Amino acid sequence: MFDFIISVVTIGGIYAIMTLGLNIQAGYSGLLNFGHIAFAGVGAYAVGITHLQGWPIALGLPLGVAAGVLLGWFVARLGKRLAADYWAIATLAVAEILRMIAVNEDWLTGGANGITMIPGIFETLARPWNAVAFMALIVGVVVLVAFFSARLGNGRFGRALRLMREQPALATCLGYNLQSLRTRAVMSSAAVTALAGGLYAHYFNYAGTEFMLAAETFVLWTMLMIGGIGRTAGVLLGVVLVQAVYATVPFVKDMLNFSSDMAGALRMGMIGLILLVCLMWRREGLLPEKLREPA
Repeated sequence: MFDFIISVVTIGGIYAIMTLGLNIQAGYSGLLNFGHIAFAGVGAYAVGITHLQGWPIALGLPLGVAAGVLLGWFVARLGKRLAADYWAIATLAVAEILRMIAVNEDWLTGGANGITMIPGIFETLARPWNAVAFMALIVGVVVLVAFFSARLGNGRFGRALRLMREQPALATCLGYNLQSLRTRAVMSSAAVTALAGGLYAHYFNYAGTEFMLAAETFVLWTMLMIGGIGRTAGVLLGVVLVQAVYATVPFVKDMLNFSSDMAGALRMGMIGLILLVCLMWRREGLLPEKLREPA
């Protein structure tokens, strides 16, 4: 039971970091990114490739963040000539292209089998203290990312992003470069999410294409929309609720003695039901964003 709790908190923390990254784009900036999980995949594969090449494993996370930022710049530049809805579709296409590259380039990514035997950050510690130390690291990163995300949202840059989201014409009249704002928002989001992807690879000792499926982006969007898009506390609440569903289903499976396939369907059905209820009665989420009233 102790190991189960450690695992739930650790995985929930990793998803919290990724969702906080998505909130910078979708919450503050109003950008629809349906391929957000690609940034996490790049971070995870950067750690794996660093291990395969025999480089110091400490380089994995910084290289992953740098690769995520570079990908974020490229994705943001796609929006220069595309309307918002077409850009959203383009992000999904980019994520799928990267996933197919990872599947087919065995020499670099391990192909469909992925990259295994990635060393953990605290592997020199005895069990269960290595897992406890990694959980503490994840919780610390979540606290730092949440703090800086809230500061960013309440600062000048965050106000500029919200103005671009709500009244882009007015933002342009006030001298803001909308493309520059979008680019910086996507790159900031990508850096946070790539960091989470690298931590994911260290935790599972594995980087593979399963983590880059479009369904993973759907999970992040679900967490964001249930908790409250545009608000840090809402994001964390959404992560806690969805992770609670994921953690509860195995116990229900054992109690009712049904198959693993049924358990997976129940998990997705429960999350979908919560999302549907929120969309019908709490469209802004359980903790909606607080906007300043005009004077």
